[in-house]
Amino acid sequence: MTTKIQARISDSLKAEGELILKKLGITTTELMRMTFRQLVMKKGIPFDVNIPNPETIESFDEAKDPQKITRYADAKEAIADMWKD
Repeated sequence: MTTKIQARISDSLKAEGELILKKLGITTTELMRMTFRQLVMKKGIPFDVNIPNPETIESFDEAKDPQKITRYADAKEAIADMWKD
């Protein structure tokens, strides 16, 4: 047995979303089923709703402390440091 769900969203949001779904080969109905399955499995919203998330908040706090800020001579040095690990 199935039931019908209806939702109202803006035309532009629907159009943008459907373009992405088409590229993924997924229908709107399939996306809704997948989302509801994840909602039930996780017993909550199936994506991160903490915006900013705790890691981002921590980085904001670190940025307030001048002793924790890494300084670079130029962008090339900063990029090299990001990719060294």
